[in-house]
Amino acid sequence: MALILLRHAPPPHEYHRCYLGHTDVGIDATLFDEAKIAPLLSERFDRIYSSDLLRCTQTLEAIGLRGYTADPRLREVRFRTSFEGKTFEQVERMREYDPAVLDSAEAWHDFVCDESSEAFRRRIGSFLAELDPNLNVLVCTHGGTIKTLLSLLNQPEPHRVPAYLDYVRIPLFGYN
Repeated sequence: MALILLRHAPPPHEYHRCYLGHTDVGIDATLFDEAKIAPLLSERFDRIYSSDLLRCTQTLEAIGLRGYTADPRLREVRFRTSFEGKTFEQVERMREYDPAVLDSAEAWHDFVCDESSEAFRRRIGSFLAELDPNLNVLVCTHGGTIKTLLSLLNQPEPHRVPAYLDYVRIPLFGYN
């Protein structure tokens, strides 16, 4: 049927453009734009999954979807403690920052993340391997997780992380 990947609603403004990773921050209900997700509200889902972090579970609850399964495998990548909660501008001013890490996505990942890209992909892949492609599935998760899901499903990835409450529909998905 279809896999719909939904990025969670926005957190409070002070967390925008921050590397949140596993930081458990809730959403800011005043920033919730229901018009962005209006087409999803009339759909029927056979299964609904969510990252276990508040910004995802609160998004589903704000939509009125309560019969979801929270799964920690759907969390964002785990950033190093020293980068968690910081903006790029703050990272850039850190003593250990080296502009050379911007030369490749892998170098940047290795610099800011406490979880290897291989471990992150395995974690996301283990979730995908359990999905039934014959069902209509909604997944509420994080921007980096959505990019990784799309990569694992051989789908075109957005150049930037999807905006809050953006979603991607993948008809007839399958994963090996």
